Amino acid sequence: MQKMSRSGAPGELRLDALIADLWWRVRLLNTDILEEEARARVFDVNQPTYPLLALNLRTRRDNLVSTIGVLEQRAKSMSEAA
Repeated sequence: MQKMSRSGAPGELRLDALIADLWWRVRLLNTDILEEEARARVFDVNQPTYPLLALNLRTRRDNLVSTIGVLEQRAKSMSEAA
């Protein structure tokens, strides 16, 4: 987890904490994806036998990464405005 400055506004601190938590969840999803691929012994997403659970986890992870990008932009604009 990233260190947070105490000089930032409370909203910035909460946003930084949310972003850090979401990155932690992305790492968990990555682990779950790897475990599911190993269990099925299929690692190529283009294979017809690629596990459906791994595909769903990938979609969830990609959505989280997209959300994190938006939140990081918001945090950047908040810090520039301060």
